[in-house]
Amino acid sequence: MKKILRFLGSRFFLGAFCILLEFAQLLTVYILLYEFFLPITILAWIFHFGVLLYLINRDEIPEFKMPWLIILFLLPVIGSFIFMLLSSNSTSRKEYARSEKAAKDMEKYSRQTVLINSLKEQDADAWLQANYLYGSTGMPCYGNSKTTYYPVGEDFHAALLEELKKAEHFIFMEYFIVQEGVMWNPIHEILKEKAAQGVEVYFMYDDFGCIATLPWHYHEILTSEGIHCEIAGKFSPVLSHIHNNRDHRKITVIDGKVGFTGGINLADEYINAIEKHGHWKDTAVKIEGEAVQNLMALFLTNWNTQSKNHPIDYEKYMALQAQTAGGNGIVIPFGSGPEPIYTDTIGKNVYLNMISAAKEYLYITTPYLICDREILSALRIAAKKGVDVRIITPHIPDKRTVFFMTRSNYTALIEDGVKIYEYTPGFIHAKNYVCDDKFAVCGTINMDYRSLVHHFECGAWMYDTDCITDMKADFLNTMERSCEIDKNKAVMRGWQRLLAEIMKVFSPLF
Repeated sequence: MKKILRFLGSRFFLGAFCILLEFAQLLTVYILLYEFFLPITILAWIFHFGVLLYLINRDEIPEFKMPWLIILFLLPVIGSFIFMLLSSNSTSRKEYARSEKAAKDMEKYSRQTVLINSLKEQDADAWLQANYLYGSTGMPCYGNSKTTYYPVGEDFHAALLEELKKAEHFIFMEYFIVQEGVMWNPIHEILKEKAAQGVEVYFMYDDFGCIATLPWHYHEILTSEGIHCEIAGKFSPVLSHIHNNRDHRKITVIDGKVGFTGGINLADEYINAIEKHGHWKDTAVKIEGEAVQNLMALFLTNWNTQSKNHPIDYEKYMALQAQTAGGNGIVIPFGSGPEPIYTDTIGKNVYLNMISAAKEYLYITTPYLICDREILSALRIAAKKGVDVRIITPHIPDKRTVFFMTRSNYTALIEDGVKIYEYTPGFIHAKNYVCDDKFAVCGTINMDYRSLVHHFECGAWMYDTDCITDMKADFLNTMERSCEIDKNKAVMRGWQRLLAEIMKVFSPLF
């Protein structure tokens, strides 16, 4: 009973209830006008056909168009209004204007390094991938950067606490989910202590990601403690497409010397302090040296995009001499996000570039395997060419319907030679790609439509770095604790396949 009352009083429930009331009000007004005023009826149908033409000719993948065409067919006219309200993945005009200014101000600090020239001579595949990232995101490639891989959240947490304690000048942190508990509380204490010592602490969290984990005024608590706090994508109980775009990034930068990214949020399940879906397997990477500049640029531009009244002066941080830390290879931390801030689906294209570059093996860990046909086809083609393609997904899901959608893709992949494994101890949340002992990506980008198109995401693309060996070893170790899915195991019950196929059609809407 207490849980029910707590849910009914939560900001999530109240916000959802307000949105439903608003929709019901608009629907009632529309029905009354539609039924009694012939000119309104005619205009409504003209509008409906206009929306149909726009959708058919829109530059989008078929997976996006199909669910909306079904809705427009089943709910003529009404479906058109729903489409116009909820289909867009673009940001608001004001946010776009702020993002454009933030990106323009950052341009002079994000010049391509001379490494790109030597990379072209050394490895054409690496040069093509690095060149794409710079051309699409403005993120240059860096050497003199050490990378350390953390195969579980517990290791990442210990390393993060250790590095935060060393902070002398500033700390930048940006996370999707934050929840008070074993993981967050000691981080919070260090941030308070550092702020009291004069260290500049900037903290940003996504409002929707924390809607069920933090009180609505939590940013005021942090601000009162001397921590500069900004809420990304503030949730408003109104019908709007702006709720589509969440800040799903996980970034920490300390003094411009050390940075972290990966799949790990700041909540107890990520370090197995509590059990939600069996053992929670997640990963992160620490970057030391010059490549931290890119993580810093991502944080600062997003802060200045989200912040209306308290922008940060780039010169104070980006003009600092980039730190060197040795280490092999090249590292490119990069970001992706919705249009028009990003003109490409960066995360998707990074994955496609790596799939096409694979010659010997490609190892992938992902919590969700409900990407579009383009990625699925690329994986099948790679396996047909003889590349050893292996994918590990969860055995214990966090969302049952999404799990069915993931499993519904198994059979076609297995038939073409892709090896599928499920992490038997629990839920795997890691988003890793490892390829041919020389390429790797560790970041926040899931293999689903929402992550690839709508969300602000980030990751670290790596070439010939030391931690790639550790990532490969961790994959093989994780595979030993996973069950391989053959054709017989991939067969789903009738109702499961039906549900999965229905959900796959509408997956771009979720």
